[in-house]
Amino acid sequence: NELIEGECFCGTVRYRIAGKLTNARACHCSRCRKAFSGASSAYAELADPESFRWLSGEENLQHYASQIGWGLAFCKTCGTTLCGTHNGNVHGITLGTVNGDPGVEVQAHIFVGSKAPWDHIGGSAPQFEEWQKNTQLSFPADTPQPLLHDYPLWQGRIEVECSSELRLINKFVSYK
Repeated sequence: NELIEGECFCGTVRYRIAGKLTNARACHCSRCRKAFSGASSAYAELADPESFRWLSGEENLQHYASQIGWGLAFCKTCGTTLCGTHNGNVHGITLGTVNGDPGVEVQAHIFVGSKAPWDHIGGSAPQFEEWQKNTQLSFPADTPQPLLHDYPLWQGRIEVECSSELRLINKFVSYK
């Protein structure tokens, strides 16, 4: 089992993942830029939600519900965005909070049509103007490779939380 640890800027809130991360992406929409205080959100999902636990500072978390069922958790002291939540559970973590190698690389840049004018995206990960529902990311060989439009957690997060242009889609997304 892989062991991934991370923490906020001030070190008050710490976490451990006894497993892998998956579906790493960077969203460049205006909402993610604000929520993550940067050019994009560098975010990866937990391959197994049961693998996550807080080591310290859980009582110092501030939760923000951005959409029904979806939210973010921040350190109350330093303001670091630590994770995304779905129905109150940690769904994924912000890659910038990981100490060391998270074992995953950004596999897609999404909503680059909304990126900041000062942002110059590097690397070889594919870039999408918005979100390409039928695009398949390159997962490690031992990971199932679902088409993203069939992956309800990813679909809901991208369409509902990230895209200010697609706010009305909230009425049509069902969470499983």
